[in-house]
Amino acid sequence: MRKFKFKINGNDYEVDIKNVEDNLVELEVNGSPYTVEVDQKLEPSKTPKLVRSVSVPSTDTHPSMAKTSSPQAPKGAGNIKSPLPGVILDIYVNVGDRVKVGQKLLTLEAMKMENLIESDKEGTVAAIVKQKGDSVMEGDILISIGE
Repeated sequence: MRKFKFKINGNDYEVDIKNVEDNLVELEVNGSPYTVEVDQKLEPSKTPKLVRSVSVPSTDTHPSMAKTSSPQAPKGAGNIKSPLPGVILDIYVNVGDRVKVGQKLLTLEAMKMENLIESDKEGTVAAIVKQKGDSVMEGDILISIGE
């Protein structure tokens, strides 16, 4: 169960605890078995279990499904924001283009990985705020989409 090393009055002792039940402990000291009665009830220590709720990453949704906080609201005008800091590598739309939910808008390089930014809104591209090669921070507006 557990092993300990003790030094008492200069003598070394190896103690191996075999079993703990109520207030009785079965152990071996330097290979000799002993049963020790303790004046209080002992509980064997247990490692706690970590319980986590199941989380579903946002990447598991269907690409044509809008990722908005209120699905009943109109999916028109709004801004596409940067999900993480990085550099814009490519922009696939122009001002005036009609976009649909799930359509690729731009590629963002972050931590040496290319991230495809898709539209979560339907409408017309009103403005492209950041350009190819621009550095962006998390939450920066990249593209504005109008009705």
